[in-house]
Amino acid sequence: MKYSSINQKLFISNRNKFVEQLAPNSMAILFSSDEMPRSADQSFVFRQNPDLFWLSGIDQEKTILIIYPDCPNPLYREALFLRKTNEHIAVWEGHKYTQAEAREASGIQQIYWEDSFEHALKSLMTYCDKVYVNINENDRADNSVPYKDIRFANELKYNYPAHEIKRLGPIMSKLRSIKNNIEIDLIRKACGITRDAFVRVLKFMKPGVMEFEVEAEIIHEFIRQGATGHAYTPIIASGYSACVLHYIENNKACKEGDMVLMDFGSEYANYASDLTRTIPANGRFTSRQRDVYNAVLRVMKEAKAMLRPGNIMAEYNKEVGKIMESELIGLGLLDRTEVSKQNPESPLYKKYFMHGTSHFMGIDVHDIGDRYAPMQVGNVFTCEPGIYIPEEKLGIRLENDILIAENGVIDLMENIPLEVEEIEEIMNAK
Repeated sequence: MKYSSINQKLFISNRNKFVEQLAPNSMAILFSSDEMPRSADQSFVFRQNPDLFWLSGIDQEKTILIIYPDCPNPLYREALFLRKTNEHIAVWEGHKYTQAEAREASGIQQIYWEDSFEHALKSLMTYCDKVYVNINENDRADNSVPYKDIRFANELKYNYPAHEIKRLGPIMSKLRSIKNNIEIDLIRKACGITRDAFVRVLKFMKPGVMEFEVEAEIIHEFIRQGATGHAYTPIIASGYSACVLHYIENNKACKEGDMVLMDFGSEYANYASDLTRTIPANGRFTSRQRDVYNAVLRVMKEAKAMLRPGNIMAEYNKEVGKIMESELIGLGLLDRTEVSKQNPESPLYKKYFMHGTSHFMGIDVHDIGDRYAPMQVGNVFTCEPGIYIPEEKLGIRLENDILIAENGVIDLMENIPLEVEEIEEIMNAK
């Protein structure tokens, strides 16, 4: 791993919280992510299953975690099954966890090799009544590929039809959405790396550079500082492309007069950051660009203040929409009379601001969490309003990562340049 070791206290604490949520005499079984084939004899870069990582800290393929608090055999109340290495693997792939290293990383004392899992499972199934399986229940998920947890769940139903199969998803959504201090520090680290990449881009940007050159500057800084890489596919969108919400081609020139929307974030120790900034390619905002930019910035500041305990995401988005509506009227994009007659179920502001304002963030950039439950202390949300005007080839979005704390919000990106004057000063420094 490129990142520094994480204190095992995080994973011990996570498992303690997890055990409290399990039904009596039940067993939870989690698998690492599949190694996904790319082509020929290549695989895509491995990324650990976030739930398994959250509970164990083990960042390696072919890993299985069992948690069975009421197991009559204390050796299997929590146990890890790891890939057993050999000389061939060591030569071709490199070092794998030893059992001692896995104990140190996870705090789990019972470490076995993966090839003993099937035998252990048959014995444990004799005693447990219920089994929790770990299906990806993120409401943005696409489960069309039958990954390991789904394959195992189907095998379990076939081989043990009398057992009760239970969902792990609701438990993980509840627990993972509340970040503790160690997790917050890891997110801060990711945000800090992202800040440095943005400042690097401010000094690099000029008319004529290609969007992919900007992307190269970003990944250079990420890797230089020990980030895994991008937390998600970056968007570097100049001119009209900034009005395409999920533009990822990054293959056009940043021209004189263009605004360049950049949505990117580093991943550090599997924790994400998520930043958006929009800057002028030539280092100076026009009057119109400044007006639209500052309108988005005012919405962002007001929205950020509304991320507080007890608020509901749907109501929050409606209130942000009202603020955006006023700004769009001020910019001459909406007519006040037409707005007064609009269908409240289809507000006119959505022509220029068509996406939500915030999403959960953590191990996944679009992290799990109940968007219909009240916001809580420990939640981390993005705050990302935008205005998109295709007819002006102008799209501006601004985004920071926000922690809900006891005494208000904490902006985890407050040290990243945001004001027009800050951006112009850095871009035009000699």
